[in-house]
Amino acid sequence: PPGDTAGCTFCHTSPEERCSTCHQRHQFNPAVARKSEQCKTCHWGKDHRDWEAYDISIHGTVYQVNKWDPTQFDMSKKLADADYVGPTCQYCHMRGGHHNVQRLSTVYTSMGMSNADRGAPLWKEKRDTWASVCDDCHSPRFARENLQAMDEACKDAGLKYTETFKVAENLMLDGMGEPMPKDLAPDWSGQHIWSLKIGAYHEGDKYGGKKGESGEFRMSNCSDIERVCFESVGYWMTYIFKGMAHGSWNDATYCDGSFGMDRWLVKAKAASEQARRFTALEKKAGINWVPAEFWRKGDYLDQLSGMKIVKEFPGKTIFDLCPEPGWLDTH
Repeated sequence: PPGDTAGCTFCHTSPEERCSTCHQRHQFNPAVARKSEQCKTCHWGKDHRDWEAYDISIHGTVYQVNKWDPTQFDMSKKLADADYVGPTCQYCHMRGGHHNVQRLSTVYTSMGMSNADRGAPLWKEKRDTWASVCDDCHSPRFARENLQAMDEACKDAGLKYTETFKVAENLMLDGMGEPMPKDLAPDWSGQHIWSLKIGAYHEGDKYGGKKGESGEFRMSNCSDIERVCFESVGYWMTYIFKGMAHGSWNDATYCDGSFGMDRWLVKAKAASEQARRFTALEKKAGINWVPAEFWRKGDYLDQLSGMKIVKEFPGKTIFDLCPEPGWLDTH
């Protein structure tokens, strides 16, 4: 719905491809585009916590304290000639004025929120490039030690969210979860697939959907334990990864990072235990629980794409309606 996606579409549409998004329309001053604040219009928030991680890191603090002093941060110079007392977002991610931000970014598969060996040879070139940026001010050993520290933090976090998912999965397999049964509202695609059936992580009909079909991380119309799982990997894991990548230790720990994951793991276990206790009591008392009506009806659910597809195209999914591969990316 437009109200829900206003913040998403503001950044994830044409602003991604406009010079004026960073250089500011009418003004178009390169000095403005070199300041870190220019990035935070889009790069902040729970699931991509870049600005917050930088702002409260040691690098961000150096920038905030000294940015008013042109002898410390001379924004009139091109990035290739910059000699800052501390790094800005642009200095690291657009090193030398290179406009392909992904070239010096850490956003690639298995680096952020996947359980994988980040020190594997597959990523060597990327890591060497990243470490070379740190070498401008630090020793190569310092850069690689911080990369290793981030690896270990992500590994610990991965163990936590894997356990959180397993608690929810076991509950669902034992018949006490919510695998999107047919009498509830469909997901965004017009299907009934368990929200935590992501990619190839869960296969088989018992999770809803066919082989290869994927669920979605839903934030509404799902059980509380599923929402807890979503927030664990989508929010707290992001805090840890972004915090460690930017040198923001508070973000990675106290500010809902590892401490948040601990708390959400306890919530998942508590919700699972409560569901099992209720199920045992209902079985003993002969209660046949029927889901409440609000799970499948309501003004809000009617606005979602899945409900529209079910009503207007019975028996179809959003993928059946795509005329060609990639159509969803542009429509």
